[in-house]
Amino acid sequence: MQIADNDDGVRRITFDRPDVLNAFTTETAAELADVLAESDPTEQDAIVLTGEGRAFSAGGDIESMAAREETPEEAYERIDETFGRLAEEALSCRVPIVARINGDAVGAGMAIVALTDFAYAVESAGFSAAFVRVGLIPDTGGTFLLPRLVGLRAAKDLAFTGRFFDAAEATDLGLINGVVAEDELDERIDDLLDTLRKRPTRTIGLAKRTIHANLGRGWEGALDYENVVQSQAYGTQEHGEGVDAFLEDRDPDFQS
Repeated sequence: MQIADNDDGVRRITFDRPDVLNAFTTETAAELADVLAESDPTEQDAIVLTGEGRAFSAGGDIESMAAREETPEEAYERIDETFGRLAEEALSCRVPIVARINGDAVGAGMAIVALTDFAYAVESAGFSAAFVRVGLIPDTGGTFLLPRLVGLRAAKDLAFTGRFFDAAEATDLGLINGVVAEDELDERIDDLLDTLRKRPTRTIGLAKRTIHANLGRGWEGALDYENVVQSQAYGTQEHGEGVDAFLEDRDPDFQS
């Protein structure tokens, strides 16, 4: 996994095992979880995830699965500390995460796409919740997020059949934001990053935390939590700068 921090405020993470279509090992999942946990809205405006070569990620490394011998208890501990933690860190990450989907996103690769805040794919990209093909259920947050993104019936379809579908259908389902021509992908991502740089990253983090936390609450608890976080937002420098900029008829200069 390659990590590049540039002066533009964007942390770029590239899955770099192209010989196995960027298949994920538990070590890779743990490393990505660590990187997301270290994200800082005062230093980064966005995190971009992409793949090296012709795939975003083919999902879990099957060869690693074949070599593994463990009890159910050991399997739980391994999953909880790696792919489970990765899902938690992505959902709580204080910096917006963008998926630059350069090719197929399968299994855990597709689940990671679901965890991101923005996702754009090339026209040739294919998707599959392929876990069932190797006798597994969706993980890396898949059973939690898929029904919320694509709806209950569509989530069951994808999880139970493991069928492959194209980027156009992924857009229609709500799994990704959009599909673009391969030579336009970087331009589309750059346009999004330009927008995110102009927005207050700490405020985005508050909104993200609230949206995700409220997914599992009833409406009364959700509204109360929303009010709590909004009261915190009112006291931030970002809010003060936004109000001042509006009154002074200028663009706001957010420091985070």
